[in-house]
Amino acid sequence: MPPMPAPAAGAAPVIVTRPAADAQHWVRELRQAGFAAEALPLIDIAAALDTGALAQAWQTLDRYAACMFVSGNAVAYFFKSPLAGGLPPSLRLMAPGPGTVAALLAAGVPGAQVDAPGVDAEQFDSEALWAVAGRRDWRGKRVLVVRGESPDAAGSAVSSGRDWIARQWEAAGAQVDFVGVYQRRAPQLSEAQLARARAASADGSVWLFSSSEALANLIREPALAGVDWRGARAVATHPRIVDAVRAAGWGVVVASRPALTDIRETLASIESLHP
Repeated sequence: MPPMPAPAAGAAPVIVTRPAADAQHWVRELRQAGFAAEALPLIDIAAALDTGALAQAWQTLDRYAACMFVSGNAVAYFFKSPLAGGLPPSLRLMAPGPGTVAALLAAGVPGAQVDAPGVDAEQFDSEALWAVAGRRDWRGKRVLVVRGESPDAAGSAVSSGRDWIARQWEAAGAQVDFVGVYQRRAPQLSEAQLARARAASADGSVWLFSSSEALANLIREPALAGVDWRGARAVATHPRIVDAVRAAGWGVVVASRPALTDIRETLASIESLHP
């Protein structure tokens, strides 16, 4: 892997909170644009506890009219199955945004088989995907939603994410099934990472949140209890995340479309905003 580009001198630090692999990609892109980006992953990603459910999904894939992937991680872990192979030619592959589309194409899915919001969509989420998928006739058809899981307090896997689009499909006459192919967990932050988080509450850093779960993992961290976030700044990539960050106490919160081009523009504009 080539060395990470050096950030521009004097640029405000940008704290990228996505899972580690995604965070490194975003850090590289932002540094190439001159931002002092650094990774502080606030979600850990691992394979699902129940691999049998994934095997069953591949064995019955020809029963479905569509397969919806909630994220690029859902694509990656779905296609890691030993049973992964050719897709039924009539199967529609659904993605909420360009990152998931890119993961599908990288997995060998033909672009003509993929449905997703346009790159100019206001948001990349379930609502934007349904604006495309909802035009089809779903009566009597089956849909498989491929998603992540989060362990509960007892360590058992529970579903992660919203079921809004599943309810839309059911209202349109479809049967919706789910398969969890990866886990989303709170990270074990090192002492250095905890110290960086404390410093970033007041040193002019800009937190970049693309998940409410990442925010929740941060503010639930016992070692960060009592941190005052009123001096912190943030960019959030969805209105629901904006609301959550403000409720958590951040002094400045600015919304951005989730595309990296838009995030770069928003980060440039936030430089003049201070709590």
